[in-house]
This record gives sequence, C-alpha cells and structure tokens, in this order.
Amino acid sequence: MQFKNYAQASFRMEERIVGICGSNGIGKTNLLDAIYYLCFTKSYFTRQDQLNVHKGAAGFRIEGHFEKEGQPLEVVCILRETGKKELISGGEPCERFSRHIGLLPCVIIAPDDVQIITGGSEERRRFIDALLSQLDPVYLQSLIEYNRVLQQRNSYLKSLTDNKVQDKSLLEVYDAQLLRPGSYVFEKRNVFLRDLLPLVDQFYRQIAGAAEPLAFSYESQLLDINFETLLYSYREKDRYLQRTNAGIHKDDIDIRYGALPFKSIASQGQRKSLLFALKLAEYEMLKQSKGFPPLLLLDDVFEKLDAHRMHNLLDKVCLQNEGQIFITDTHGDRIRHELEKLNIPSQIISL
Repeated sequence: MQFKNYAQASFRMEERIVGICGSNGIGKTNLLDAIYYLCFTKSYFTRQDQLNVHKGAAGFRIEGHFEKEGQPLEVVCILRETGKKELISGGEPCERFSRHIGLLPCVIIAPDDVQIITGGSEERRRFIDALLSQLDPVYLQSLIEYNRVLQQRNSYLKSLTDNKVQDKSLLEVYDAQLLRPGSYVFEKRNVFLRDLLPLVDQFYRQIAGAAEPLAFSYESQLLDINFETLLYSYREKDRYLQRTNAGIHKDDIDIRYGALPFKSIASQGQRKSLLFALKLAEYEMLKQSKGFPPLLLLDDVFEKLDAHRMHNLLDKVCLQNEGQIFITDTHGDRIRHELEKLNIPSQIISL
C-alpha cells in the first residue's frame, strides 16, 4: 500500500454503514482518503501526489474492490517512483483519468470543508466543479481546457509587462480559445445551480430543524454580458495587473442570512448545518443523475454539532438513503451508541 501512514493494510467493509474509530493521527482520515483516491484518482486533502507516499517509500499502490449496480469493479491506483501515476479500472489501463471521474460517484464531508462557507470564492467554485465533473464529462474537459488556456494567457500577460514578448496580437488568440470552454462551463453552472440551491435550502431546514432567512444566488460576470465582450473590455486592466480579471474563474455563490452575508453572522452550528446541507444536496443530485446513491464519506462529523442536528443528519444519510456510508470518530463508544440508535446493521473498524 505505502499510502500516507499505512505501510501495508487491508480492510473489508461488510456493512452498508461503516464506523471507523481511533485516536487522532492513527489514520482514520487517511483510510477515507484512500477510498476517495480510487474514485477521483487524487487525494481530497493533498494536492501533491508525492506527499501521499508513506515515509521512506518510493511510491504507493491503492486497490479497491467495489460493487456497482450489482457488478464487481476493481480499481487500482499506482504512483511509481518516477512520479508516473497509473490507473487500472475493471482490469483495463485508463489512459485519460478524467474519463474515470463519475464512474464511482462519491461525496466527502471533512472538518476543513467549512471553508466552502467561510472562505473565498475559489472554495465554492471547487465544490461546484467537483459535483458537475462527476455528472458531465464534457464539463470536466471544458474546465480542464479553460484552466490550461487561462494559465497560458496569464503567463503571456506577464511576459508583455516584462518586455519579453513584443507581439500583442496573441492575446486575441487566447481570448478566442477561452470562449468555447468558458461559455459551456458558465451555462452548465447557471442551469445546474437553479436546481441545486433550492435543495440546499431544503436540507438546511431539515438539519437545523427550523426555518431561517437564507438566500442563495449565483454570481457571474457573464450573467450581464457575453464572454467575448467581457474579455475585450478587461484587456487594458489585464495588461496592467498581469493577470486575467474576467471570466468563469471569478464566479461565486452569494449566501445571505436576511440582508447580511451568512458567513459574517452565522454561528458555528449554523455553518456546519449549511455545509452538510450543501453536501447532502450534492449527494441527492448525484443519486438522481446516476440512478444509484454515491459513496458518502463523513470525516469527524460528530464534532461541533449538537445532538439534535446530529440526529437529523444521521437520520437523513443513514435511514433515508441506501448508499454505503463511512463515518470516522475519535470516540468509539460515541459512534457505537449513535449507530445502535439507528437500529440498522453497521460495522465498526477500530484502528
């Protein structure tokens, strides 16, 4: 294995609901991340693959045996000592990892995910992109293409300022290359959020147990102007600031509590409730689109939620859904007690 803190380990998940307990630092989150890696071909917590390698090892190998719609599916992810990454799905090598995304739909909720609520717009875009990429392979390819051209355009803008390049006509070429993928991503986000955001509000009310004055809206520069005109109008500013200041990479979701920004006045419990509502809405959209429930990974969710909100959350994810769920907790007695109250079969893995 040689993945993170695991030199070699094997786990058999025999029940639909699996509790994973143990003290901090023992590898509960890393076990969830290994499952996530097999679904997304990357870590949820670490951007650089090399940082996922077990100390002293040169690479890692993660193997998972899934059951999808009644059929077995083996997925293997390997990071070679050369840094090359390989994916084998159903016994066949996968040349383009992006084609694997969405095959094993998965939703994860982790403590730092509260940044979706409290952090900058990049966090909310990442949330939207992770969901849409599992639903629409063309969206994922368009996003990859857009980000590639955007990086090239930004490097070009910097080279203009550094006087390394004299030909300014290339800016028009990059703009033309951004239009198709950028427009596709915008249209998909705009239509999709009309369905997602009402679901978020519904789930928030269920978890919080009360109606609160929440309001959501999609913010994009492209709502008011076509993309080509937008890019042209920002060219001088882009040259001056050496970066692209207009486009879908500036999109955001505005979340209000009454007339005020939610993140400015919400309590810790309210922020957690909204996070779970966002993730449950993601879960529901994936289930509706795929025709079967995605995997649900809940990391340390018992912290910072009162008993009432926790009961509502577990009732929703464990009793009202049929997908497999993995829940980590530092307190073995607490997770056993909570799972016993559900009165459905469950499994506890103690690390």
